[in-house]
Amino acid sequence: MSATPSRSRSRWPVWTTLVLAALAGIAGWWWMGRPVALPDAPSSRIACVSYAPYRRPGETPYDPTIFISPERIDADLRALSQRFDCVRTYSQGQGLAAVPAIAKRHGMQVLMGIWLGRDPVANAREVAMGIATAKAHPDVLRGVVVGNEVLLRGELSPQALAGYVRQVRAAVPAAVPVTYADVWEFWLRYPQMASAVDYLTIHILPYWEDEPVPPEHAVRHVAQVYARMQRAFPDKPVMIGETGWPSAGRPRRAARATLVNEARYLREFLAYADRVHMPYNVIEAFDQPWKRVQEGTVGGYWGIFDVDARPKFPMTGPVVEEPRWWWGWIAGAAGMLLFALRLGLPRRQPWREGLALRLAGLAAGAALAWQVRQMVYACRDLFEWSASVAACVAALLTALWLARDFAARLGGVEGRAPPARLQLGWLFALAWYDLLLVFDGRYRDFPLGLFALPCVGYALAGWLDPRPARPPLEHCLLALLLPALGTLVVVQEVGLSLTAWLWLVLNLALAGPVLRAWGQAVRLRTQQP
Repeated sequence: MSATPSRSRSRWPVWTTLVLAALAGIAGWWWMGRPVALPDAPSSRIACVSYAPYRRPGETPYDPTIFISPERIDADLRALSQRFDCVRTYSQGQGLAAVPAIAKRHGMQVLMGIWLGRDPVANAREVAMGIATAKAHPDVLRGVVVGNEVLLRGELSPQALAGYVRQVRAAVPAAVPVTYADVWEFWLRYPQMASAVDYLTIHILPYWEDEPVPPEHAVRHVAQVYARMQRAFPDKPVMIGETGWPSAGRPRRAARATLVNEARYLREFLAYADRVHMPYNVIEAFDQPWKRVQEGTVGGYWGIFDVDARPKFPMTGPVVEEPRWWWGWIAGAAGMLLFALRLGLPRRQPWREGLALRLAGLAAGAALAWQVRQMVYACRDLFEWSASVAACVAALLTALWLARDFAARLGGVEGRAPPARLQLGWLFALAWYDLLLVFDGRYRDFPLGLFALPCVGYALAGWLDPRPARPPLEHCLLALLLPALGTLVVVQEVGLSLTAWLWLVLNLALAGPVLRAWGQAVRLRTQQP
């Protein structure tokens, strides 16, 4: 870009953007910290909750070497018995066959799971263990769930699955009901499964629906689906085996994964279930870090308690999304101080330049704090933390360089633009992440705080450059690609996700200066004789 000072008529859009960005940083963090009034739950007790003990780093149900000791299970169930009448398990291995005996000591019942998959040897072992456990503790069991979402995963045929269910039904005491659990649509797709079970166990997760349901309509959706299933299977009782809402992760259309929305959904669902006397189980007791590998950030945050067994929200009174919201303001203040440092700048700084730098620093600090908060939820290991921190440092240094460039222009002096290869790097990084969102975006977060710094910085610096140099061809090709990919992301979200729209704005902000410079170069070339 040229170092020629900008014309004064170009300055007000930049000032407006800086003021709005700074105000957005302040207001956004305040909004996160405000108490949100929600309807109270009818009771602090919940009928049944999914229980998985895999809360420590590296623990996963797919590792056969992991063993959960009876002492750990006892500590968990002792705590859960204060809030829940029943726990649902999903398998017999890794020490979980001990759950019914321990639950009995704490006055709880168990919806006991038998895990089924593709491996017939593992299935036979699980079935044998499940039958033995059911025979040993029939008075504790609210039911035996033979298989969980096996049809959804496509790991068994309906015929093979029904065979396992009937095998368990024939072996366990008659007083213990036997069922199978799957997403509600798969019961409609394979209605023959109903003949093999004593009752239907359906999963209704409004956030994960093919057409995601926003939280304000989620309980109504559950009621409609439940009524539909009762009409479709009038001769079988229907239980909701999984329902809940995530507290963190990417939005899906208008369904936003937030702590406030999790509290809202759970409270409203419990009121509905209490009103219609519906049997149910909510997912889940504790946040499960291992699920982030399969389902992205959102998979790990469906718990009513966090990984340290602390309640994430109360069942009555207002709920605060981020109790430490003031960290965002502190980060904004730190950004102001960093951007106002005069290292490498003239001793005397025009007031306009100083004000622009402080506004840019406030906005950058608040945005980066937003990104760090997302990293706390998303990063799973040292590599992810290292890569994320490196990206944030690169974004901050790029924003600082660009802020000094456009702030100098606002102050009426010459600026110094960053090298073209740095801009190419951000164009490529944004295009690459766009492609991931378009073709594999179901479980990917939107790193808005990270990309906001270079995208807005390049947009402001480009606006103030009256005679930009002609950009290289690779810059132009990527700049043409960004708006198209950003638009596809919005289309995938059916235009209902504010986050997707903001992502499109960042794509346009980064591509805009390149396309403008390219257009000017083309016009100048056509005007030459």
